[in-house]
Amino acid sequence: MRAVSARAGSDPVEEPAGTAAPTLGAPGTGPLGPSAAERVRRLTFGPGITHVMAVVNLSPESRVRHSVVDSPAAALDRARAYRELGASIIDLGAQSSHFENRLLTPAEELDRLLPALTLLVDDDFVVSCDTWKPEVAEAAVAAGAAIVNDTGGLRDPRMVGLVRDSGAGAVAMHIEGENPLAVGDRALDAGRPELVARLLAARVRELRAAGVTGPLLVDPGLSINYRSDYEAYGRLQLATIRAMDVLRTAGEPVLIPVPRKADTHRMLAYLTLSIEYGADVLRVHDVEAACDLVALLGRRPGR
Repeated sequence: MRAVSARAGSDPVEEPAGTAAPTLGAPGTGPLGPSAAERVRRLTFGPGITHVMAVVNLSPESRVRHSVVDSPAAALDRARAYRELGASIIDLGAQSSHFENRLLTPAEELDRLLPALTLLVDDDFVVSCDTWKPEVAEAAVAAGAAIVNDTGGLRDPRMVGLVRDSGAGAVAMHIEGENPLAVGDRALDAGRPELVARLLAARVRELRAAGVTGPLLVDPGLSINYRSDYEAYGRLQLATIRAMDVLRTAGEPVLIPVPRKADTHRMLAYLTLSIEYGADVLRVHDVEAACDLVALLGRRPGR
């Protein structure tokens, strides 16, 4: 894995990067370049370092109730508490990713997102925007978000163009479906972790060939809710975490979105396994547990 001095929360479909995307401004110029590119480059990746990406949820429809905040001020308070615990990235999302919840328009999503995002950026947080909608991501980066956490798999040419031209960091996630609300059953065959790794490596090559030069994280998509058998999907999630070395063949830091389980002991098992196998970034709802275990298990917290 290459160490990146930069920083930035499910697919048999793998699509090419697409045709040329719209230009939104050269890196380092205009409203998009400086804030996104400079903020993301604060973060350092390398051997022994694990960043905690703390979820702050602006979606009242979310089933993970303890991560939901009900106002921009509450989002800021929550983010400050997570920073004190050791989180280095705040993942801010306003659209529920559960397939049973409704699709927001970009305007609705931005109404929820931007007031909180502005407060966090003003307080000097490195913010990741969790969305699959290019209109939302563009406005978020313009407002100071450093990372685009594209839960649509970073396949839309408009999203690729935004990441390329802004210098923002991005998450290339594996998803079986167009977006988290349009998923069905997930393939659960034994060779799936290796296939996911190959698809992510191919996606990274396509993105770099398309001119994306900013930091990329690869995410095997373990937090997406599929309609598949719960226990079988859980075993696949664990097998994927154990395949961390294969995921690293993409050549970029690996983000593990630790699935939120109803049983706390299961969540802790996923979290511990991810740390022991050397995840570069943990996207978590249970921030205190993650930060404590990162230190306990001998990893250096990301800053």
